[in-house]
Amino acid sequence: MKARNAVIAAGAGIAAGFVVKQQLDRYQKITPEKALKRAKETFKKQGPISGSWIYMKPEEVEKNGLMYNAYRGGVTRSIDGENKQYEFYIDLDTGAVIDSAETT
Repeated sequence: MKARNAVIAAGAGIAAGFVVKQQLDRYQKITPEKALKRAKETFKKQGPISGSWIYMKPEEVEKNGLMYNAYRGGVTRSIDGENKQYEFYIDLDTGAVIDSAETT
């Protein structure tokens, strides 16, 4: 009977751990590393990139009358042999790029 109780307790612990992990993943803010990875994936759809950076501290950004907590970063792309730099803001909650602009 002791072995059966131990197996039941272990199974319940694993199930509870799985549920807690799912909830944490759902409500946890995106990390700067994941934000940069998502931004790079978005920019790569338009062509190759040669460099990237991101600030680790989030900022408040207003876009279309809405306030966002966002990371600021940038990428460098080589277009027709010329390096062009783009700066972007990526939403802390969803990981979506909310704004991007070419810098000079």
